[in-house]
Amino acid sequence: MATSVIEQKPFRNTQPVGQEVIFVVSNEDAVANEQKVKFGVEVHISSTTIPNTSVSDDLIGTFKATPNNAGVGIFDFRSIIENYVKADNMAANGSAYKTTTTDDTTPHPLHLIDKYSKNNHILRYMVLQFFVEYLGADDGVNPVDPNVVVRATGTHINSEPYRIWNGYLKYTDLLSIETGTNNFGYDFTPLNLTGSTKSFLTNSPTTQYADVNDYGTFGFINPLVFQDDPLDAIAKIRFTYSLNDGSTTNETIDLNEASGAYETWAAQADEIILYFGAFPGNLQNWSAAFQGYVAAGTIQGGSYTVQAQNSANAAKSQAYTINVNCPDTKNFEVIRLCWMNQWGTWDHYTFTQKSIRTISTSGSTYQQLGGTWNQSRYTVDSYKGGTKQFRVNATESIKINTDFISEDDNVMFEELMNSPEIYQLTGFTSDASESALNTYVIPVRMKSSSFTKKTIANDRLMQYTFDIEKTKTLRTQSV
Repeated sequence: MATSVIEQKPFRNTQPVGQEVIFVVSNEDAVANEQKVKFGVEVHISSTTIPNTSVSDDLIGTFKATPNNAGVGIFDFRSIIENYVKADNMAANGSAYKTTTTDDTTPHPLHLIDKYSKNNHILRYMVLQFFVEYLGADDGVNPVDPNVVVRATGTHINSEPYRIWNGYLKYTDLLSIETGTNNFGYDFTPLNLTGSTKSFLTNSPTTQYADVNDYGTFGFINPLVFQDDPLDAIAKIRFTYSLNDGSTTNETIDLNEASGAYETWAAQADEIILYFGAFPGNLQNWSAAFQGYVAAGTIQGGSYTVQAQNSANAAKSQAYTINVNCPDTKNFEVIRLCWMNQWGTWDHYTFTQKSIRTISTSGSTYQQLGGTWNQSRYTVDSYKGGTKQFRVNATESIKINTDFISEDDNVMFEELMNSPEIYQLTGFTSDASESALNTYVIPVRMKSSSFTKKTIANDRLMQYTFDIEKTKTLRTQSV
């Protein structure tokens, strides 16, 4: 029996799960000469290293397809593999918060990390093993039975190993077709950190604004996913501070502090996508220099840039500028949101203008008897009787407003509207002893149901208003 052939596969070995992940398999001999032919595939997905298809340790399922009119089997694995990756909300063990190492007994939210964190859930390895089955096949184990459909020996073929991660493609993202084949996929060259035009895992503008206590991270793909040259890979992230007195200083964080910098294709899955703390709150966690600038008031109204560099200080990413807001004299309540973006990592925005909080309550009522009926004498109790609340549940909504923004922010706000995970982040503060850190990340949902994209040509000055709702209901006492 002829070996099966993978006729079509994704163009790139690194695949966001939110797209068609198409494989086409053929076996001309089986289709032409056998009955009740089906193409099958075993899907192996691992959270650590490249799966071994000879064992079932990482087998998540077996799926089958009937040959179409052209005699091939077509599989789309999107609906399967997207269940095996998800957002990273907690920092990986080995990272740190305020210099305290993250471990199983001391967990920390990802957004609050000091320097680096590996990923926990966003990326997995995948290998597919295709096979053919038909009536009366020889499975190499049991006697041939012409009345039974079994898997045929010699028809197996493995795919290349793939990295799948919790991203998605938009219809406006350009696809590439491999020369000489029908293999198609997205060109991830812009995310390959090889020069000063390359991007972290974000579509946010390269100029952002944050308050001095704001937390936030950037995610990026370990460059050795694309190239196995440690000499040209990222060695550090450089922070260059431009203070409000006109002076400039800098400091760096070495990538080896992520416990897995120079790895190749066979790296652990948790080392392929990394995060680093990029915003003022993260820097206050550990940087004595930055803490000094905050205490002296020289970073407020100033800015700093964030850029990936190699060991020779050559730029390997765009320079992202964080403008640190001056103290607000209007005393508006600041609302900082973070949300899962297109690439499965996190974007952030601080809403500094007027916000309006609304508390909505609901509960159940009952009719209470007046007086005391279960004692030797009736007692008139004035606090008893009439309609009473059995329990009151409260939900808080917030209307938030941006400052005047540029058109570069539109993509970021579109992704905010579409994101399935949105959180409100509170800022840097001095934690109580043995704090559970439960007040920093507050889950919310987007109540606004539409987003009208604005442009300078049409709208001149651009502002947006959003309605969000805290998803946790405040349950009060029951009576």
